[in-house]
Amino acid sequence: MTNSAVGGASFFVVFFIFFRAAAAIGSASPVAIVGGSGGAVCGVLAGPSTRGILCASGLLTFQLLPNISFVSVAGGRDFLCALRSGGTSFLCWGFSGENPRPKRVFNGPSVLSEFTVGESHVAASVAGGGVRFWRGARSFPSVVDGNYKSLTSGDGFSCGIRVDDGSVRCWGEEGGIAGELQSGFENQTMDSLVAGESHACGITTAGLLLCRGRNGEGQLNSPREASPFEFAGLAMGRAHSCAIRRENGAVVCWGAGAAAAFQAVNESMEWIAAGGDLTCGVATVNFSVICWAATGGAAPAVRLRRILPGVCTGESSCGSCGQIPDSQSLCGGSGVICQRCDDGAASPPPPTTAPPGKGPRRGLLAFAIVGSVGAFAGVCVIGYLVWKGACRQKRVHNSVQLAIVPVAPPAVATVSASQSRSRSRSMISRRLDPRVMSRQRSGPSVVRDRPEEFTFEELAAATNNFAPEMKIGSGSFGTVYTGKLADGREVAIKRGDAAVRLSKVQEKESAFQSELVFLSRLHHKHLVELVGFCEDDDERLLVYELMPNGALYDLLHARRGSPGASSRGGEINSWKLRVKVLLDAARGIEYLHSYAVPPIIHRDIKSANILLDASWTAKVSDFGLSLSGPKSDGGHLSLKAAGTVGYMDPEYYGLQQLTVKSDVYGLGVVMLEVLTGKRAIFKDEEGNPNSVVDYAVPHIVAGDLARVLDARVGVPPPSQAEAVELLAYVAARCVSLEGRERPTMTDIVANLENALALCDESRASEDSGGNSIGSDDYC
Repeated sequence: MTNSAVGGASFFVVFFIFFRAAAAIGSASPVAIVGGSGGAVCGVLAGPSTRGILCASGLLTFQLLPNISFVSVAGGRDFLCALRSGGTSFLCWGFSGENPRPKRVFNGPSVLSEFTVGESHVAASVAGGGVRFWRGARSFPSVVDGNYKSLTSGDGFSCGIRVDDGSVRCWGEEGGIAGELQSGFENQTMDSLVAGESHACGITTAGLLLCRGRNGEGQLNSPREASPFEFAGLAMGRAHSCAIRRENGAVVCWGAGAAAAFQAVNESMEWIAAGGDLTCGVATVNFSVICWAATGGAAPAVRLRRILPGVCTGESSCGSCGQIPDSQSLCGGSGVICQRCDDGAASPPPPTTAPPGKGPRRGLLAFAIVGSVGAFAGVCVIGYLVWKGACRQKRVHNSVQLAIVPVAPPAVATVSASQSRSRSRSMISRRLDPRVMSRQRSGPSVVRDRPEEFTFEELAAATNNFAPEMKIGSGSFGTVYTGKLADGREVAIKRGDAAVRLSKVQEKESAFQSELVFLSRLHHKHLVELVGFCEDDDERLLVYELMPNGALYDLLHARRGSPGASSRGGEINSWKLRVKVLLDAARGIEYLHSYAVPPIIHRDIKSANILLDASWTAKVSDFGLSLSGPKSDGGHLSLKAAGTVGYMDPEYYGLQQLTVKSDVYGLGVVMLEVLTGKRAIFKDEEGNPNSVVDYAVPHIVAGDLARVLDARVGVPPPSQAEAVELLAYVAARCVSLEGRERPTMTDIVANLENALALCDESRASEDSGGNSIGSDDYC
C-alpha cells in the first residue's frame, strides 16, 4: 500500500494512489479513469434525479461537488471533466492536489451533444454543427465546421466521424499522430470510434472491427477471426485495446505486449473505459465497477456501486436495439439507456398493429380497461374504509402534522422470453429504481403507526412507579426507564425531570416537542422508533421501542465489573461488528441530512445516542436538540452552540455556525472511540484531560494506527487490516477542523460499506483457503 497524502495535524484529506501516471483518454462515458498523482476511477450515479459523480481513489470513496446532475465523464492525465445534464455546460476537476475542486470550463449558450478528453485537452461537439477545443488550443483549430459523432481523443489529438459520409477526421499537434490516423481510416465508412494514447479502433457500418495508429505493443492486433457485428463497447488504453462481445457481454483485450488477444473478463459488462494500463467496466449483474490491468497484473479494488450502465440519451436514439429495462428510472426520469443489440444487423421495428385474428378485439380491450379501473377503485374504497376504522380507535397528538408520502410500486418491465440477460437486467433495474433505492438506503418515508397518547398512570404502572431499578439512562431532557405496557410490549420511557429549575422549564418543553415532532414524521430502520407520548400537567414523557443491548457508549466504556462489561461488552469486541454499528448509525444520519424534508441536523451525535437492538442493529436516538437545517450545499444556521463537550464541531462551537457537517464531526469522534476504546474526553497517564481526536489522529496521519487501536480487539492481521485502515482514514477526515474538508454523510456511508465488504471478503478468502476463522476475532 502506498503512503497517503496528508494535510495538517488533525484535519486532512487522504488519498491512496494505486494508479500509474497515465492519462485516461478516449471518449466520454458513464465511467472514467484519471491518471497522475491523484488517480481515481469515477462514474455517474444511477437512479436519483440528481445524478452526481462518485469516485474511488484507493480505499476511499467520495462524491465530487457540486452535487448536480451529469450525463457522462471523461478523464485526462490529472483532471476529470463531466458534461452536465442538458448539455449546456461542463465542469472539470483538477486531481493534482488533495481535494478536487470544480471549474466551469464551458457554460452555454450552445448545447453540446458530446465531449471528450485527451491527455491535456478537451474537445466537444456542438449540437447543430461544429467542434470546439479547450486547453492545448494552440495545437487545434478554434472551431471545426460540420456535424460529427463518436468524438474521441488521445495524446495530443482528437478524431470524429462525419455524420454525412461516415469518414474519419482527426486534428492535433503538427507532426503528431492525427494525420497518420486519418490516413489509416481513409476510404472507410465508420459507425463508431474510440481512441487510445496513440491508436484508435472503431466499428465500420458493415460491423467490422478496425484498428489504426501505432502498434508498438500489439494494440492494433485485433482478433483476426472476428465476424461482423461481433464486438461493441470499445475501450483503448496506453498500449492495449478491449471490446465487449455482443453475444455474452464478455470482454476481449489485445496489446500491452500480449502475443494474442485474450479474454480479460468472463462476466457480462455493459460499458468499458480504459486509461493507462487499466480498464474498468460496469457489470451487468449489479451495475458495479470492476477494474483489471491490461498486462494481467494486480488492479486496484475499486468499490463503486450504483453506476449508470450507459449514457442516458433520448428515447428515439435506441432504434431497433431497444432500451435497458427500467432505464428511465436509472436516468432519474430524464432519458433512457440503449440496450446492446444482440444481433449485428438492424432488425425492423415491431408492427404497430396486430395481424388480423391475432390481437384482442377492440370491444374486449375496452371491457378489460373499464373493468380494471373499476376493480382498482373498489380496492381503494375498501382500503380507505378500513383505514378510517382503524384510525378511530387511536388517539393522536393533534399538534403534529404527519407527512404521509405514498410509495408507488416499482414498474414491471416487459421482457422477451428469449433474452435471459435482459431479464437479469430487468430485475436489477427494478431494484435500482430510485424509489426502491431510497427505501433501501434510507428506509421508507411512510409513517407506519402514528404515536399513541398514554396517560401518566399507564406509564407509571409500566415502570413500577418509576422505580430506581428500572432506570436505564438519561436523555436530552430527562431520565429513561425500561417498562412493560399493559398489552405486554416492552418499551423505553423517557420522563422529563420534574424538579427542574424555572429557567430550564422552557428547554425541557422545547426538547420534548422537538423529539415528538421529528420522530412522529420520520421512520427509518436506523432511527429509534417513537411509540407514543404523554402530556399530563407538568409531566412530559416519550415512549420508544426498547433497545435491549443499550448504548454504544456503555458497551465501549463500561467499567470493569459493571453489568454492561460482563453481559454485553464482549459482544462488541470484533472489528466487523464495530464497522457494522458505525455503518448503521451513518445510514440513519444520512437519512436525516439527505432524505428528510426539510433536512434535519441532529446536533448531539455521540456514542451514548447510538443504541443497539436485540439483533445488534444500531439506531440513532435523542432528537431533543435537533433542528430543521439548511440543505447540505454550504448553508448554515447561526445560533448558540449546544451539544456534548468532546463531540461538538469546532466551527459550530467557535463561530456559532451550524451545518450538516457538524453531525459529521460528531460521528467522526464516535468512530475514533470505536477504534481506540477511549472516551471522547479522557485522562491520560499523567491525569491530564485529553481528547480522542488529539490522541488518535496524529498516529493515523503518521501511519502508526496499530499504536492507538483498542487492545480489547487487537491489531488485525494483514488480511483484515485494510478494513480497519479505511475506517481510520474516514474518521480522520470527519474530524477535520474546517467543515468543508469533511466528507458528506453519503461519502461516509459508501466508505463504511466498503470497509464492511472488505471484512466479508477477507473472511471468505480465509474460508476458501481452509484456514480456521475461529470466533470472528477480527472481522
